[in-house]
Amino acid sequence: MASNRPFAMLARLAFATATLMFALIAIGALVRATGSGLACPDWPRCEGRLIPRFEFHVMIEWLHRLVALLVGLLLVTTAAFALARSETRSRLGAIAAFSIALYLTQALLGALTVWKLLSPAIVTSHLAVGTLLFATLLTLALSAQAENERPLAAPVRPGALAPLAALATLWTWCQIVLGGVVSSSHAGLACPDWPTCNGRWFPPMAGEVGLQMAHRLSAYGLLTVMVFTMVVARRGGDPRVAKTATLALAHTVLQIGIGVMNVLLRIPVWLSVAHLATG
Repeated sequence: MASNRPFAMLARLAFATATLMFALIAIGALVRATGSGLACPDWPRCEGRLIPRFEFHVMIEWLHRLVALLVGLLLVTTAAFALARSETRSRLGAIAAFSIALYLTQALLGALTVWKLLSPAIVTSHLAVGTLLFATLLTLALSAQAENERPLAAPVRPGALAPLAALATLWTWCQIVLGGVVSSSHAGLACPDWPTCNGRWFPPMAGEVGLQMAHRLSAYGLLTVMVFTMVVARRGGDPRVAKTATLALAHTVLQIGIGVMNVLLRIPVWLSVAHLATG
């Protein structure tokens, strides 16, 4: 077990980085929901200063940038730890290097978000890369933890579980990105009612209504995939995986419920942030 200590340390570092990245995504949602995206009209400084004036929208945007910097510092520490040791580098070095590339891309998109005055395409890309970076950090953390526990006997798992879990993960990411498109296109209230859309079960799939309906239908599809994943996971011999799959299904149900409440309550700021954070 002593030889696995670097993997245990790497898992802790990666989990800490992923947690901070989650906070960054949530703060980013707050920036969008409060309309603070251009409160700092320049980048990397804010109003020409490293520490800007104390104003609500300015401080929200500045906090977003500050946490992004902290994520970068912690990520560099995590990646350096993974790449500096032969045992961690050979197994997880590629994931660590990929996370650095994603972070640099994310930082560039953050700058372009300001320079291009909140272009919907760039705002959505910023969200897409951010959530992908979060997923990559979780993968790094869980993989390091698995390497640390490698001497333990691994239970047999159903062969269909891995493809289903991969599909559920990819679908979740696409659903979050689609939600970003809905938000940046101001289509959040294109259908002000639920479960119908403007009183119709099958509205025309065009314009803002089409975007909103695509987001809703995709959510129902994701729920179906999560149910199948949970059923297959519970048939396997690993109680941890079964519990995680059940938790993922519960999260999906909660997320759909928050989405419905967003519509019915006309997208209050706190609920909009909770919707992205839960996703």
